[in-house]
Amino acid sequence: MTVFLLTDKIAFPPPHFASKEGLLAVGGDLSRKRLLLAYRMGIFPWFSDDEPILWWSPDPRLVLYPHEIKVSKTLSKIIKKEVFKVTMDTAFVQVINQCAQIRLENNQGTWIVKDMIDAYCTLHESGFAHSVEAWYQGELAGGLYGVSLGRCFFGESMFTRISNASNVALVKLVEYLKALSFDMIDCQLTTQHLLRFGAREIPRAKFLTQLEESLKASTKKGKWSLEQNL
Repeated sequence: MTVFLLTDKIAFPPPHFASKEGLLAVGGDLSRKRLLLAYRMGIFPWFSDDEPILWWSPDPRLVLYPHEIKVSKTLSKIIKKEVFKVTMDTAFVQVINQCAQIRLENNQGTWIVKDMIDAYCTLHESGFAHSVEAWYQGELAGGLYGVSLGRCFFGESMFTRISNASNVALVKLVEYLKALSFDMIDCQLTTQHLLRFGAREIPRAKFLTQLEESLKASTKKGKWSLEQNL
């Protein structure tokens, strides 16, 4: 297995060199320039606190096409009753920290370490990273965050404090992306939870081809809002 060692140069080897598990390279930094290049190439960072920065491009890749989302009857009723108030880009720092904290509370460990939090907060401040928040009685009950480039949204993590809060946030995000004619949500790694929402695995080569097409569109930077005129 070949794993590439990155230098100070902002560059990555082609994703098809990744291992069977998806590991492609080690090292480098989490600068905005490097992170954006990674996403454009179908690569993302994923590592623990006691590891160097690891870069991945798994095969197959889990994606959710907005028009293929599946919403259960139970969740549809919760959305219709407006149990949660949903916002976008109003609490990015809270969301990313909660995504990390809830995993630690459940003794799962987390890749959302301080350096990652700082890096994605910088992306958010630059208009490339976004959050969706679900509020219950004025308190943050769940949410998700990710990166947007062209017509692709790269989902990073989600959390919930109250049942279905993050699920409502996900559905609202998909509706928002549909209105903007987004092509896909990159879910990165396969989970049963996302499969139930209609996400599916596709070969890495197909993902990279579709990503290249999606990146031809301009990126909707800046603060997102559900109240915006789409």
